[in-house]
Amino acid sequence: MITWLAPGATPCFPPTGLALDEPNGLLAAGGELNAAWLLAAYRRGIFPWYSDDQPILWWTPDPRMVLFPGEFRLSRSLAKRLRQGRLDSGPYTVRLDTAFPQVVAACAQTPRPGQHGTWIVPAIHRAYGELHELGYAHSVEVWVEERLVGGLYGVAIGRMFYGESMFSLESDASKVALAHLVRFLHAHDFELIDCQMRTPHLASLGAREIPRREFEAHLAELTAPSVAYDGARWPADGARIPLQG
Repeated sequence: MITWLAPGATPCFPPTGLALDEPNGLLAAGGELNAAWLLAAYRRGIFPWYSDDQPILWWTPDPRMVLFPGEFRLSRSLAKRLRQGRLDSGPYTVRLDTAFPQVVAACAQTPRPGQHGTWIVPAIHRAYGELHELGYAHSVEVWVEERLVGGLYGVAIGRMFYGESMFSLESDASKVALAHLVRFLHAHDFELIDCQMRTPHLASLGAREIPRREFEAHLAELTAPSVAYDGARWPADGARIPLQG
């Protein structure tokens, strides 16, 4: 039986050990969807995921899919794109935090595997927009001329980045966004990217599963407010870090 959460100013989640193994670590339902609840949830490794016809559902999978920046796997074709700075339609540029609402809207057009329709409902748009205004939610955007062709968004707390969703309108555009995110995070001493649930696509890029207990141990260390960009907008050109090797 899942826990039902009462709305209120003080978020209160049950112990993550009470999460149901099936489906995928469902922990609780209800509560509120705003910046205070989201920040409290992420610090404990909990995230919202639900559809328009459902209450707010909170999840904490075990095992947890994560990507250590140093384990990011570059294919030869992706490495070539990064060196050349080109997609199929032409040269690209990467920007941070200049089109957050547009990235979220584009991600809403890309359902998660096994889910019909979008989980990025209007309440998600509003809540993550609030996090963005507070400097905790960020976007990585891939542009060809002034056309947004790919990107991703997520939440940064301390030295931890929680990936939420990505989209691609051109081949490899979302992978380019992720590669530039990894460079930016590595340059600023982030140690872990939360990918939430396993997919073959993420595994092909170097992500792997770890036990929830291990994941929560990383959170306890990494979510302390200890980096320059914690609670602040990222610089638009912050992803322009030269490819090493």
